[in-house]
Amino acid sequence: MNITSAKFEISNSNVKKCPATCRHEYAFIGRSNVGKSSLINMLTGHKGLAMTSSTPGKTMLINHFLINDGWYIVDLPGYGYAQRGKKQQAEIKKIIEDYILEREQMTNLFLLIDSRHNPQKIDLEFMEWLGENGIPFSIVFTKLDKLSSAAGKIQTAKYLEALKQQWEELPPVFYTSSTDRRGRTELLDYIEELNKLPLPCSEPTDE
Repeated sequence: MNITSAKFEISNSNVKKCPATCRHEYAFIGRSNVGKSSLINMLTGHKGLAMTSSTPGKTMLINHFLINDGWYIVDLPGYGYAQRGKKQQAEIKKIIEDYILEREQMTNLFLLIDSRHNPQKIDLEFMEWLGENGIPFSIVFTKLDKLSSAAGKIQTAKYLEALKQQWEELPPVFYTSSTDRRGRTELLDYIEELNKLPLPCSEPTDE
């Protein structure tokens, strides 16, 4: 798939205020500082599309980006940022869960995992919650350029082994780097296939 256009459309904290369109949406989520904005920019080929920051926890809204005038990339708030107070953490949790559970246009959730770290309890518990709620998702390992080829294989295999203790069948897995652009073709080809699926919604009318 070629990305010919990518533009920011809307940010909000309420799933009911998301675009009233019947288009496939692909949401990206992960722990704070997992490289989510950099990955979105790499996929779209637009360096400044999603805001990147060295400070974790910056994305606190649902951000919609219209791609090729036909489907959306959705940048969701990162979870697990310890510097947020309990009240703000609860607010972010509600924003995330409301979107994931209520947004029928969401065709797939891409869960980003930093390949440099050992399996994290918060990620495993989040995946378990996704499974319990029947949410279609894929795993995207990020920052593989930070590891040697051998170390990357060891770390990602360690994560998948941990998952196999909970899951009979693993979701689709992608291996990426925003720096050297690995995984871009595979992710976009996967989205292209999913775009062929029917949606349970319909375009609003003026009647």
